[in-house]
Amino acid sequence: MFSDIAKAGRYLGQSMRLMMGLPDYDAYVTHRETTHPGEPYMTYEEFFRERQEARYGGAGKRGGCC
Repeated sequence: MFSDIAKAGRYLGQSMRLMMGLPDYDAYVTHRETTHPGEPYMTYEEFFRERQEARYGGAGKRGGCC
């Protein structure tokens, strides 16, 4: 029963982070380790910066609709 509650809490937390636009570094690391074993992956800082630039635009990109 407690494992089900903990799992629901993790899903809720992940959903809230996604709704707020916060990237999920733990999911990224898990994905890299399972699908690309042995390959390097970004640090948290690199991951966060890359996600921010992808979402809002960076390095000469203009975000928004116009």
